[in-house]
Amino acid sequence: MQGYLTPRLRVFLLDDHNIVRRGLRDLLDTKLDITVVGESGSARQAAQRILELKPDVMVLDVHLQDGSGVQVCREVRSSDPSIKGLLLTSYDEEAALISMILAGAEGYVLKLAESLDITAAIHRVGAGERLVDAVKTERVTAELLATLKDISPALTEHEQQILTHALGGLTNGQIAERLGVAEESLGTDLAPLLERLTNRSNWHRPASGAHGPGKHRRHD
Repeated sequence: MQGYLTPRLRVFLLDDHNIVRRGLRDLLDTKLDITVVGESGSARQAAQRILELKPDVMVLDVHLQDGSGVQVCREVRSSDPSIKGLLLTSYDEEAALISMILAGAEGYVLKLAESLDITAAIHRVGAGERLVDAVKTERVTAELLATLKDISPALTEHEQQILTHALGGLTNGQIAERLGVAEESLGTDLAPLLERLTNRSNWHRPASGAHGPGKHRRHD
């Protein structure tokens, strides 16, 4: 009886691949301590739905046809930081880590991971655990900050400020307040910058294949 008395972990799924999303839901529906409270195949208005449903964990595909799980995560966490973010991605490990840092999420899981790994990640994030070592996160963040001045075409001073604050862990609302702009305007400016930083983050490294935070290919 004890298992039935334990509150279920409430999960929201965001993935634009129907087969992946259905497979995840079928997997999680077999778990007595997890309930899927909502799902979406589109980034459009996903943040609003998540905020209305108030899940414990949102599982977000990084690359969506109409947006990014990274930006959705940032929008949700700006309004309600109690909702934990777990990114689902086909990127390699280093690129997934970059996305996690930019999103302000608690962790990531690769789409090729075993079902046990996915459910374990959801449980750990739901329990308030971060899935990546803080030292590693800080190292990659420092490397990303060092690339901002070298990105080509060059970032404006305003764009550098936005990304510096985002990498520093500030929410969209906090960045908007610090820069004296509307949060909606900040979100519009930030979305392409997040995509650009992820895609450009390996350019400053030697082409010989050094294992850097941006060495990745897009597979989603």
